[in-house]
Amino acid sequence: MKSYVQQIMLGSVTSTEAQARTTLQRIKAAGYDGLELNRFMIHPSSLMVRLMTRAAGMPTGKGGKLDWHALLKDSGLGVVSLHSDLGSLEREGEAVAEEAKSFGTDTVVVTGMYRFDYGDESAVRELAVRLNKAGEALKGGGLNLLYHNHNVELLRLPSGRRAYDLLIEETDPETVNFEFDSYWFTDGGADAKAWMQKLGRRMKLWHLTDRGSRQSGPAMTPILKADSVELGTGNMDLEGLWEIAALNGVQSVVLESHKNWIDRDPVKSLETSAVWLNRRK
Repeated sequence: MKSYVQQIMLGSVTSTEAQARTTLQRIKAAGYDGLELNRFMIHPSSLMVRLMTRAAGMPTGKGGKLDWHALLKDSGLGVVSLHSDLGSLEREGEAVAEEAKSFGTDTVVVTGMYRFDYGDESAVRELAVRLNKAGEALKGGGLNLLYHNHNVELLRLPSGRRAYDLLIEETDPETVNFEFDSYWFTDGGADAKAWMQKLGRRMKLWHLTDRGSRQSGPAMTPILKADSVELGTGNMDLEGLWEIAALNGVQSVVLESHKNWIDRDPVKSLETSAVWLNRRK
């Protein structure tokens, strides 16, 4: 599989052109094939987005003012997909599609829903309708639409099913498929391998990180706090997940670790994860 880095990891190390060029050079040198871009990071982002990402520990930085087409071309890195929000796709689908194509990718990913009740069955059904419509429009322009999960899709509906079950069942495989994030479903207490098997060929991209703890020495409690960690340093069955992803026909994996980086350095973190990834190329 080819390997990519999710741009959300890079906000703190791509605020200036010089900083971005150095970061991209290190990503290339580590063995990655490119990035997965976010629309809110390749354009100046709103105050709300900046506040939300900062609160999550992964600030967008000031990279939205940079020329990402030039930066990526000069670095020799590709783009596997473009993340967007569903509202933008509905309001300006043609612009999103053209932007994706301008970076050489045919894939747009909806990165979950904010301020949305995944426990409301009618709302989830309506979300499936909206995804189908957006996916159909993108398909007409030669692009693919994927939906990216977090852990909230594991909420149970009144029917007893999970919200993710409904999204799988009520979206059209011809127009909507999935970028599966195994970390978030593991974080939610689910069997990520079972969900990957259920998705089968509808799993087109894979978001990957490991989960564990860096606690060392005596602690106040015998219970450790789990978080995202570099590949191969945690407790997830990455080998088993990899095997299923390969059987599903997944061609590309996207690294996305979250703020809990070695020495608080996202580049050092992705370089460490690259060691595990490169052994599988």
